[in-house]
Parts: sequence; structure tokens; C-alpha cells
Amino acid sequence: MLEKIKETTAYIKYKTGFDPEVGIILGTGLGGLVKEIEIKETLPYDTIPNFPVSTVEGHSGKLIFGLLGGKKVVAMQGRFHFYEGYDITQVVFPVRVMKFLGIKKLFVSNASGGVNPDFEIGDLMILNDHINLIPNPLMGKNYKELGPRFPDMSDTYDKTLIDLAKEIAKENNIVVKEGVYTAVTGPTFETPAEYKYYRIIGSDTVGMSTVPEVITARHMNIPCFAISVITDLGVPGKIVEVSHEEVQEVAKKSETKMTLLFKEILKKI
Repeated sequence: MLEKIKETTAYIKYKTGFDPEVGIILGTGLGGLVKEIEIKETLPYDTIPNFPVSTVEGHSGKLIFGLLGGKKVVAMQGRFHFYEGYDITQVVFPVRVMKFLGIKKLFVSNASGGVNPDFEIGDLMILNDHINLIPNPLMGKNYKELGPRFPDMSDTYDKTLIDLAKEIAKENNIVVKEGVYTAVTGPTFETPAEYKYYRIIGSDTVGMSTVPEVITARHMNIPCFAISVITDLGVPGKIVEVSHEEVQEVAKKSETKMTLLFKEILKKI
């Protein structure tokens, strides 16, 4: 794996000549943040050695290099999911490469289903913890060059970045929630009983991504900040049939608020 990471990193550096400070992963329906980036280079995933390719609608499949909030960023316009059939190490491979490209922080977004009864569709939730029900990306051989065999996860989401985000949200009259994200494999949306179970075990929202990438980043000692857009509700009395197209539509409507937060945080760090 190390050789593949180094090979991919070398290719990207050769093609772009860019040294990003911050990595950004954009979730379902949230690729529009790229419009705010002063783009310097773009690499489609299918041109990058060892990179998987996005197969899900709403995930464009491009690596974007440029400036956002005065910082040099590399943004994944479209991510990979375990349910697409990729090995979990393939899902998080881009995060490994971002580290080798030089990022110092990772920002992640996703669309998710709210199970907290205080949440409404379109809300933004800052992640302060997670529950992982997807196979752990650190299973298998550990490479000391990447991180420790047993990384601590007691401080997964950076508290300084969370406090800064809440401060910026308040200044801009953006209502944000805060809570626990549970990662599941999908690709089915949850049953009412499953929604109930996730709430019982401590979830505020549930989705099919983010946590493997964050675990990988923390393994490599990269501070993380993540936001969920609540696109549907798994709350008794509010559960309705939902489609992937509807999830994308709701995410797009809330995207401007998330984009503003990301951009302003980058300006201040």
C-alpha cells in the first residue's frame, strides 16, 4: 500500500505542482462548494494511478486544486463508499494520498438522516463524535510510517475547529446543531426499527460515509472537522419514503450555508 500511495502522490505532484494545506471531501449533492474555489488544477479520478472511480450519482469524480478562504486546498468532488464494492482501504486511499501531499487539516461533509427528534430537514449538524458500524479501515497490516497500530479516538473531531465553526455560524445567523454521526454500510436507507436502534445507541444522525475517512486521517494525526446536512428524518411520525434524488436536492439547498462555514473557517485558521 505504501508504494501505491507514494506512486499516486508523485503523479499528482508532477501533474499539478501544488502543495495543499487543507483537504476537503464533499458528500452527496454537496459538490457545489467547488464553485467557490479559485481552481488551479483539476484531475479526473480515472486519470490518477491507483485511484478508485465514483459510481454514485451526485459524486462528480474530480480532484480539485486551488484556493479557498486564502488557503491552498485539495477537494474531492465526490467520494467513495464501501457499498460501491470497494475494499475499505480503497475507500480511504485518497485520504492517505492527501496526507502525503501535505495537508494539515481535513474537512468533510455528508448528507445524512436525522434521528434526533429536535432536528429538521435542511439542518446542519457539526460532528463532535461518531459510532462506526462500517468495517474499520485500519484492519490488516499496520504501517508505522502512517500511524500507530492502536490509535486513540477520544478526541476525533477537533474542538478548536468546532468552536470556531459555531462562532462563525452565530455571526452569520446560521443555525447549527451538534452531535453524533453513525456510519453504516448502506446502500439501503434505514428501516424504522433501525432508525430507532441508532437513536437508542446514541446517534443524532446516520449516514454511509465520513467515519472511515476520519479514522484514517486521525491515524495519521490530521485534525478533522465534519458537517452533516440533514436530508431526511428517521424520527417516529416523520419517517417517509425517501429517494437518492430527494437527498441530493435537500443537500443542494443547504449547501450555501455549509460553503460559507467552510470558507470562513479556512480564512481564520
